[in-house]
Amino acid sequence: MDIFDKINELYDRRREVEMGGGDERIEKQHEKGKLTARERIDLLIDKGTFVEMNPFIEHRCNDFGLSGKKGPGDGVVTGYGKVHGRPVYLFSQDFTVFGGALGEMHAKKIAAVMDLAAKSGTPFIGLNDSGGARIQEGVVSLDGYGQIFYRNTIYSGVIPQISVILGPCAGGAVYSPAITDFVFMVEKTSQMFITGPKVIETVTGEKISSEDLGGAKVHNTISGNAHFSGETEEEVLSQVRKLITYLPQNNQEKAPILPFDDDADYRPNLTDCIPFDALRPYDVRVVIQEVADADSFYEVQKDFAKNIVVGFARIKGEVVGLVCNQPKYMAGGLDIDSSDKASRFIRFCDSFQIPIITFEDVTGFFPGIKQEHGGIIRHGAKILYAYSEATVPKLTVILRKAYGGAYVALNSKSIGADLVFAWPNAEIAVMGPQGAANIIFAKEIENSENPEETRANKIEEYREKFANPYVAASQGMVDDVIDPRDTRIKLIQALEMLRTKQEQRPAKKHGNIPL
Repeated sequence: MDIFDKINELYDRRREVEMGGGDERIEKQHEKGKLTARERIDLLIDKGTFVEMNPFIEHRCNDFGLSGKKGPGDGVVTGYGKVHGRPVYLFSQDFTVFGGALGEMHAKKIAAVMDLAAKSGTPFIGLNDSGGARIQEGVVSLDGYGQIFYRNTIYSGVIPQISVILGPCAGGAVYSPAITDFVFMVEKTSQMFITGPKVIETVTGEKISSEDLGGAKVHNTISGNAHFSGETEEEVLSQVRKLITYLPQNNQEKAPILPFDDDADYRPNLTDCIPFDALRPYDVRVVIQEVADADSFYEVQKDFAKNIVVGFARIKGEVVGLVCNQPKYMAGGLDIDSSDKASRFIRFCDSFQIPIITFEDVTGFFPGIKQEHGGIIRHGAKILYAYSEATVPKLTVILRKAYGGAYVALNSKSIGADLVFAWPNAEIAVMGPQGAANIIFAKEIENSENPEETRANKIEEYREKFANPYVAASQGMVDDVIDPRDTRIKLIQALEMLRTKQEQRPAKKHGNIPL
């Protein structure tokens, strides 16, 4: 046997590994409408850039029929490559090998590539398609999950971490995606749950399908556990590639600034975007489309807590995070879910040096027994905490209403906003004119000959005196009252001015956010 025989043996072994569970199992994967682990990598990574790591690792369990049973790559493909020319590390679980179940060596491969991603300051992507822990390996498979969860946590805020759910993800396996920054799911083929339908039926008697329990629609609309979804794997992986373009490589870098046209300092016509009547709804996305660079807005969690809109956009080529009240739903008021949604997004932006812009039009925190008993105080406090903690450039534009505690919570000057702008029709007050007039002038209204006329006059009196931007501007709580058409230019100027912003916080291990 000479060197060429050895080389041929190498290629034979590599081909065996690349075949995963073999033709029959690959065919079954395709019949379910799912791609294989390597097909997914081919769609995600720039062509010809993927480099595989540890392809020849295999399990070392001899119990419960695993002795002598081969599992190429131990059910997971790991390595690194490029997305739009920028490096990423990743794993892709192979459902054709042991159902993608996680065992000792499977976890070791993932942990090794996570460590390299952190050392090199590179985003990490997990393509999840697994039956869960490998039962035959017992406690070492659970230990493997722990090794991954630990790294998810330690590297949180250091490198962007993205989870893509492309099949089942059950039991302890769901906690890794939950810790990562963004979760993608495929409609009809991916599910996440702690306990499956059969266990739930046995314990509680409740009957439910896997899809209704933990499908993409559930987690993107009800639970908020996922951030994005798509009809096919191809669509979802394309979305992941798009998200990467908005992110820096790590917390020491800034997101790439794209080239922009010479006429980027244009004045959009925003005068007719928002109804002058503070009680009439509108879609805040219209404002975003006018202010942000064309087609640059990428919304996050668009189907969850619709009363607040968050996402990434570019303004003159620079990536920003947008947090916007949505008067189209619940009058833009803040509730438990929208507080959680906004807070997590704000903290992500702050972790990765992405400036935060807030478009504010808020009536307050949403009232009701269900909200109070559900902990709106604790959840609402998260927004205050997230904004106060953030040291990235923070800008606010008050579009129409800014009432009460919600005004304070949404990046007011008092909790650290760098600049606050208000449109001339903005109402900034402890509460809306109707409620305030009913309280302040209650006796006057009650004792008047024409209570309704008196009420209307007092509402207008309150609006003239307090519910306008000039009182707040006179106290330095609003930096400038601006023509709506100047909004984009003012934000461009502010972002340029604050690009070198540095702000220190008192030395501490970490704060204690009201979770």
